Amino acid sequence: MKEQLTQALIAGNADLVNALTQALLAAGTPAREILDDALLPGMEVVGARMRSGECFIPEVLLSARTMQGALDTLKPHLGEGEGAGLGTVVLGTVEGDLHDIGKNLVGMLLQGAGFEVVNLGTGVTTQQFVEAVKEHAPAIVGMSALLTTTLPHMAETLAALKEAGLREQVKVMVGGAPVTQAFADELGADGYGANAGMAVDRAKALVAQAATA
Repeated sequence: MKEQLTQALIAGNADLVNALTQALLAAGTPAREILDDALLPGMEVVGARMRSGECFIPEVLLSARTMQGALDTLKPHLGEGEGAGLGTVVLGTVEGDLHDIGKNLVGMLLQGAGFEVVNLGTGVTTQQFVEAVKEHAPAIVGMSALLTTTLPHMAETLAALKEAGLREQVKVMVGGAPVTQAFADELGADGYGANAGMAVDRAKALVAQAATA
C-alpha cells in the first residue's frame, strides 16, 4: 500500500493519497513510517523530474498540494518534534515585492522534503525577517524577489541579521528570477536555487553541512 501511496502522490491524485494515508493509519502503520517510506520518496521523485524537465510547475504544484493534504492528516499522529525533522525554514518575499508563486512552491516542496516552513508572505520588511529569526530560530531564512528594484532589501536584511547578532546562527538562501549565483555570492548568502527543486536540494545540503560542522 505504501508503494501505491508513493505513486498516487507523484500523480497528484489527492483523493487516493488521502484514502491510502487514512487506510495505512487505520491499519496501525505509524505516521512517521508513512511519511518516511511513502510520502517523502514520492516528493523526491517529483523534485527530480522537475529538475530534469520531465514535469512542469502545474504538475509539481499538484503533487505539493496533495502532499500538504497528507501532512495535515498525519500531523495529529506525529509525536511532538517528530514532524519531518530537517529543521525550520523562514520564507518571505522581500519588501516592495508581492510575487509569491515561486516562493510558495519552494515552501511546499521544502515541507514535502521534511522541513517545517514558516511562510511570512510577501512584502516582508527587514525587521520582520529579523523578528521571525528571533521567534522561530530557523535553520534557514529564504528570501525571494522578482523585481530587480527590491533586490537591495536582501542586502539590508543580511546586514540587519549581522547587527542583531543572528547571522552566525542561520543560513540565508536567496532566489527569484533576477537573482543569480553571482549575486548570491556577492551578497554573502549561503545558498541560491535557480528553481524550486534546486532550492530544496541546496537547503538539504546546508542542513547536512551544519549537522557535520
